[in-house]
Amino acid sequence: MPGYKNNIHKYLLKVIFFLFLSISIQSQNESSVKIIISNIGKSINSKYPDYAPVVSADGLLMVFTSRRPLTQKENEKNKELMENVYISYYNEDKKNWNDAKIISAPVNQLDRHNSAIALSNDGQKMLLYRDDENGNGDIYESILKGDNWTEPVKLPKPINSEKHESSASISPDGRTIYFVSDRKGGLGGRDIWLCRQSENGKWGKAENLGKIINTTEDEEGVFIHPDGKTIYFSSKGHKGKGGYDIFKSVYENEQWNIPENIGNAINTTDDDIYFVLTANGKTGYYASSKKGGQGDKDIYKVDFLPIINEKEIGVKKDSRPKLTLFKGVVIDNTTSKPIESDIDVIDNEKHEVIARIKSNSVTGKFLISLPAGKNYGITVKKEAYLFYSENFNLSDTARYQEVNKIIPLKKIEIGNKITLKNIFYDFDKSTLRSISKFELDQLVELLNTNPDIKIEISSYTDNKGTDEYNSKLSQARAQSVVDYLVSKSINKDRLVAKGYGELQVIATNDTEEGRQLNRRTEFKILAK
Repeated sequence: MPGYKNNIHKYLLKVIFFLFLSISIQSQNESSVKIIISNIGKSINSKYPDYAPVVSADGLLMVFTSRRPLTQKENEKNKELMENVYISYYNEDKKNWNDAKIISAPVNQLDRHNSAIALSNDGQKMLLYRDDENGNGDIYESILKGDNWTEPVKLPKPINSEKHESSASISPDGRTIYFVSDRKGGLGGRDIWLCRQSENGKWGKAENLGKIINTTEDEEGVFIHPDGKTIYFSSKGHKGKGGYDIFKSVYENEQWNIPENIGNAINTTDDDIYFVLTANGKTGYYASSKKGGQGDKDIYKVDFLPIINEKEIGVKKDSRPKLTLFKGVVIDNTTSKPIESDIDVIDNEKHEVIARIKSNSVTGKFLISLPAGKNYGITVKKEAYLFYSENFNLSDTARYQEVNKIIPLKKIEIGNKITLKNIFYDFDKSTLRSISKFELDQLVELLNTNPDIKIEISSYTDNKGTDEYNSKLSQARAQSVVDYLVSKSINKDRLVAKGYGELQVIATNDTEEGRQLNRRTEFKILAK
């Protein structure tokens, strides 16, 4: 009965297919993604141990540790050397990593082990591990100045101690460091701790992350994601497949959630440590000794790809982290040359600076991770220039986005003007809202620093309402800013308030986005 056998054969194939599909989906922590793991290739990996990858938030810069020989003579001896730090940049056009290069001194010192353990989101700050004469190790910090890394400086107590500090990670605002230590006061073995930095630059006491995260066994390889609330770490104590497994926990409602094993696709019966993830949540990296690699230990890429939810045919869930990645280049408005600048990230609701970074002095590049749930003001400043401002009002549910901008800073010269993007008024009124305070104070500082300049504060509306109404409203709003400046001891003779109503539009009034751009307050230099 060949027809009967063929039907059985088809039925068995269907069963196997759906069984495979079910296992494939269930092997992941979330049914909205599938995982593809691949060796990152010869541009990064060698036949010697390559491990501990760390990446910038945009995934375009990687730093890792390798024990490959440094010279041809050493290579011929086929002998692995001490640990050294290597760097590679992702080629977006070719979709691959450029050949890794060793970072020169002073980051690497030939007479000791050197290992990179963390990068800030913008790739401008690196944390390193170095062992000491007592067999323990400490955390060091190096800063990228232009094209060169500075001499690594040992971080102070209470981050470092007499015990062993082995790995670390930097929060998005740069003011919290998560690290691993076997110091006293933990739950046993190596625990994950954190230290917070105050506005004056001093580090507070070390805080243990507690029993939800730490166990009586060892924890290792901590990584805080650019969303500011998700950590990945390895543990021997939480339930896993054996040795170290990688786990994930999210900070919600003032506590860490119970850690989740990130799945059998990544975790093995061997030690799985040092997992990092890009800001968009699409690509992770970690090291493994699995068969089929370039050598002893290789770095692997983990792609998290969306799949169709069977209950929502044709709909793909957006499981990306809730944050905005703001990146770009700061340039001189006249010469278009990159310039170094100071960039403040402000919590507009609290009127406080929550992060301070610099654009790179050679490239002008910057990158800021803005976790959802705040109204952010961004101020870009440099001496002898007008400041530039940006606003991101991100709700708790704001989806992942990347904003890439070229920021032209204008010299303090007659006729130059800027838009004040963090000046807000009550709806349909001229009353300044409290969240405008920081931007207004930036303007006060600029006027105090340059006491000879005279300025115009101009306000504009969209085309809703009558011409007369819009003219009166814009004039009143401009006057509100002038009144604030006068209240801060700025001479009123240096200030002119001008309302232009719906004149001088910069965008269409046919969309809400365009109308929002037209409702603006500007600052222009009249004399100096």
